[in-house]
Amino acid sequence: MIYDKGKIFLGLAIFLGLVASPFWYNPVFGTGKTSPPEVKLPAAPAKCVLPKAEMRSAHMQVIYEWRETVVRGGGRSVRLADGREMKMSLSNTCLGCHDNKKEFCDTCHGYLAVKPFCWDCHFDPKAKEQV
Repeated sequence: MIYDKGKIFLGLAIFLGLVASPFWYNPVFGTGKTSPPEVKLPAAPAKCVLPKAEMRSAHMQVIYEWRETVVRGGGRSVRLADGREMKMSLSNTCLGCHDNKKEFCDTCHGYLAVKPFCWDCHFDPKAKEQV
């Protein structure tokens, strides 16, 4: 029993290394990307639905709310806080200004490794087929 303490310590070290791997894996083997990518903004910026900082953090909530309103409630437009009225449409409203899906949407979604299901129903107006 006393002669097995080397095996016990080795097993314990391997166990602790595996348990701690989520904390040391990226600093050791990661790509080193720590800052978000720069996205290509529209050439002629129009006033967006929300301010830039809010859109970056809450755009999916806005899109989900619009989907629920349009698909389930039958609404087609929204009155914004500043009094403007906008069509609730990913293809027409959002992609009307942000017209390059690859350089705008896909840049951040690729960086974050997320695949939104917007493109299951919607299509990129510049693409020849559904994405």
